[in-house]
Amino acid sequence: MDPRRISGTGWQILPFQVEFVNRTTRCRPWISSTESPPIFSESAHLKLEVMDQLAVPIAAAAERVMQCLMEDGKILCCGNGGSAADSQHFAAELLNRFEMERPGLAAFSLTSDPSTITSIANDFDYAQIFSKQVHALGRPRDMLLAISTSGNSRNVVEAVVAAHEQQMTVIALTGRGGGLISEILSPDDIHICVASNSTARTQEVHILALHCLCDAIDCLLLGVE
Repeated sequence: MDPRRISGTGWQILPFQVEFVNRTTRCRPWISSTESPPIFSESAHLKLEVMDQLAVPIAAAAERVMQCLMEDGKILCCGNGGSAADSQHFAAELLNRFEMERPGLAAFSLTSDPSTITSIANDFDYAQIFSKQVHALGRPRDMLLAISTSGNSRNVVEAVVAAHEQQMTVIALTGRGGGLISEILSPDDIHICVASNSTARTQEVHILALHCLCDAIDCLLLGVE
């Protein structure tokens, strides 16, 4: 009997799992040591590298969001996977609060309603799960926050197109050069593009950029330096 295969209700440790663990340990020696994970330094280095490059579009985005909200507009947000989580996180920080007490701000993530998303995907196409919501909810005074680490996510691209059709301004968070989204943005849109080909590192900069955006919005709203 193979000792790596345990019957009954206990754990089953199969040969391929043992080999996977061995490969992982060889590739990542810090897992079993006191070394700092290289991911920490990689992430920190990228943040410092793009800090000056992203400062201008982040500041511009904060001013545009503030103008939108002061004119009774709302912010619609979308993305896939980790970017969907980022869109929900940003909407929650605006609707509830970030670090300072203030009135709630009108923000909504288009990724939050499984019934709506699955009905559109089932009856029409997954590529339309955001664009149909933008057409239904978006108005000319509103804004769309579109997040895609590649810049090529089809449903996010379609959301940007829909936002333009609704005469909405778009804030795009991308990576890898911006992809197709960078090609369809209008001159009035704002592009926050992370110069990285790593999805994980790009997402880490995205969440930092969103926190910077939240902080700037609070400062503009409350008159804090």
